[in-house]
Amino acid sequence: MPRVYATRDDLVAYAGTAPAESDRLLARASELVDFLLITARYDTDDEGYPTRPVIQDALRRATCAQVQYWDTTGDETGAAGQYTSTQIGSLVLERDADPSGGPSPVAPAAGRILATSGLLGQAPITLGVPSC
Repeated sequence: MPRVYATRDDLVAYAGTAPAESDRLLARASELVDFLLITARYDTDDEGYPTRPVIQDALRRATCAQVQYWDTTGDETGAAGQYTSTQIGSLVLERDADPSGGPSPVAPAAGRILATSGLLGQAPITLGVPSC
């Protein structure tokens, strides 16, 4: 079962409100947080949840920040960032020449929370290779 780092109550406490699909969005945001933490190192329990309260809090807040971002931007999938213009009537979509120049799919607040908690920017661990 996938880990979910925050509840609807956590989201209301963080953002002041919760969208109708908050349970689903919290699960998706938790998946994104897991992706961002691929190289992070912290102690976990048998289910993969962090054991230190400070890490639990950072993951909970980052998850809530991500849902708040999606609720504000209306772009849960990040697909809207690919286009400089859209139109529904007669469907006109103009793709950005540089898709990486669009808005980040990661909430700026979520990135800041994880970075200041020491969870981002970790170097990979290599075994048997001397350091330079």
